Amino acid sequence: MLTKIKKANAIKKAQIHKTDTGSPEAQVSLLSRQIDELAKHLKTHKKDRHSRKGLLQMVADRRSHLKYLQKKNTRRYNSIIKTLDLKKKK
Repeated sequence: MLTKIKKANAIKKAQIHKTDTGSPEAQVSLLSRQIDELAKHLKTHKKDRHSRKGLLQMVADRRSHLKYLQKKNTRRYNSIIKTLDLKKKK
């Protein structure tokens, strides 16, 4: 689980303006941070099926946000991919 400080840092990394928390970039950044935290948890707790389902849900949600961003504005999509060091979908 992310603390308020970790969430704020993740959003600050990708926000468009000072009070931005809902843009696709900010949401993708936050989801990526949560995915990383949950992946570390699942490496030690291999039989935690409920958390694994939540992880898959977050990955699908992040993918849909990225797909939307790629369709609407490819420049912003490329920027967030580079900032978060995510793999680019072909």
